[in-house]
Amino acid sequence: MGADVTQVEIGRGKSGRRAYALDEIGIVPSRRTRHPEEVSIAWQIDAYRFELPLVVAPMDSVVSPATAVEIGRLGGLAVLDLEGLWTRFTDPEPLLAEVAELDDDAATRRLQEIYSEPISEDLIGRRIEEIRSAGVTTAARLSPQRTVRYHKAVLDAGADIFVIRGTTVSAEHVSGQAEPLNLKQFIYELDIPVIVGGCATYTAALHLMRTGAAGVLAGFGGGSGHTTAAVLGVAVPTATVIADVAAARRDYLDESGGRYVHVIADGGMTRSGAAQAPGRGYHWGSEAHHPDLPRGARVRVGTIGTLEQILHGPSTMADGSMNLMGALRKTMATSGYSDLKEFQRVEVVVTSSEPRRPGAAGRPG
Repeated sequence: MGADVTQVEIGRGKSGRRAYALDEIGIVPSRRTRHPEEVSIAWQIDAYRFELPLVVAPMDSVVSPATAVEIGRLGGLAVLDLEGLWTRFTDPEPLLAEVAELDDDAATRRLQEIYSEPISEDLIGRRIEEIRSAGVTTAARLSPQRTVRYHKAVLDAGADIFVIRGTTVSAEHVSGQAEPLNLKQFIYELDIPVIVGGCATYTAALHLMRTGAAGVLAGFGGGSGHTTAAVLGVAVPTATVIADVAAARRDYLDESGGRYVHVIADGGMTRSGAAQAPGRGYHWGSEAHHPDLPRGARVRVGTIGTLEQILHGPSTMADGSMNLMGALRKTMATSGYSDLKEFQRVEVVVTSSEPRRPGAAGRPG
């Protein structure tokens, strides 16, 4: 990577890097400021332009076909989980209501039971068509394990962007039990842009970029209910992940002769639950219902307002949990940057390791 990284001695024979969470990073104002209305927060991946730098994670508690359409109309991109309730049940609403009523002790076992229902290829097509027919960009997710089996149904239904997302996705998965997904060949043969992840290191990100991915998910995802760190001991704080993956993007840009890969932070949004979210104030990810080793919990996160309030305001809260896009514009204007690519060069400092924001419980963004 070219840069020296300070190692911290853990004990004799073992050292590791000090890594940082987003709450430990502060943005430094510059000598130049701008008016927030003159700042652009738009971005474009392949042929698709979005007015908001927002990709909403493929989780049943967050994205339904209806919320995907609303998020698209508000300027963002929502990804529908094609291994979730919407492709296992014709009408999952009663089950979503049931999950919201479960007590904590019964939640994981019941989620495992519900998600044991088989995925329907017919429902995959119907859900994608529901979103497409509303005229918004349609993005859908499969895990690496199910991509080979179901990707044709995704393409036949007319999805615009294909997301391959797992807790950790590598360009080189080694298995003696099944033929692994050849990401490079798979992406090469598709006619639509592919976003892959998560990844948490410079090297893993660089290898994913070399597969031809249009975007890379930086982080493990999972949000507020993720317990991968506790169950597996696998954890890298989000700010360090973003910096490492962005460094890989910079080096790949040179290596490839100018091919730009989008770095999309996966995780870290914790306190802005929307009233329209299918989880009805609860949140869980795909890790929460793993049949053998659940690495997530159904957590009560509550709601604070509508999607429009959370993204565009007006805010009635002083803690930054509403009008997220207005806050981003203000931050960029205060630090003197006019668009997102410029803003990547902003000066930052390491602040206290104590969280700056109040409240221990999170709400997924």
